[in-house]
Amino acid sequence: MDWFSDWFDSKYYHILYTDRDNAEAEHFISNILGFLKPEKDQHILDLACGKGRHSKLLNDLGYRVTGVDLSENSIMQANQFSNDRLIFDTHDMRDVYAENEFDFVFNLFTSFGYFNSSQENRRVVCAIEKQLKNNGILVLDYMNAEKVISNLIEEEKKTINGIDFRIQREIVGNNVVKTIEFQAEGKQQNFQEKVELLGKTDFINLLNATSLRLIHTFGSYDLQEFDPSTSDRMILLAKKEQ
Repeated sequence: MDWFSDWFDSKYYHILYTDRDNAEAEHFISNILGFLKPEKDQHILDLACGKGRHSKLLNDLGYRVTGVDLSENSIMQANQFSNDRLIFDTHDMRDVYAENEFDFVFNLFTSFGYFNSSQENRRVVCAIEKQLKNNGILVLDYMNAEKVISNLIEEEKKTINGIDFRIQREIVGNNVVKTIEFQAEGKQQNFQEKVELLGKTDFINLLNATSLRLIHTFGSYDLQEFDPSTSDRMILLAKKEQ
């Protein structure tokens, strides 16, 4: 089983990340919508939507949104927000959900680079291309790999809901690997996250294998220009050319 199939569907994943910053998410969504200026009747795909926090924010602002994620548990929780302009579904991002359906695809909060080969990354990008309408826009929010490497926190401990999480990080090959260990339900629990350290050139190469072309790169949720040595994020905007 892929690590993400196991970990993202675990209740402990949601406990560990229960304190994710909704104010930060609202700030970013407000800024990126101000830049893109989508029409309210356009259709947005939130790809790897998790429990639907970004989808809900977009929908609350009046947009038509479909959120998809591989985790059935996440989609079950997201479904509490469903309405006639916000739907959720269980789906593997490597496959096409609906061809030529979406004006925008949002892939946020480093929800890419989980796979064991560059071929799988290409599958995701090719699927995104097929799902976008002509002139549609991909918004891909990723970690800044260069800064992650230079500022790696190798070990930390967090206590959440009475569970002591021990988190270790290391660079293995071209991946940052996070090992999460804790005691729960009377036994030792061990999970792992692995995300590929992809840089801007890597993404350009992936995009260039499709009709998607990079049109802008931001380095923060404030939409500052991207600097590989100092930026907190790498936010890529790519357009599907006709």
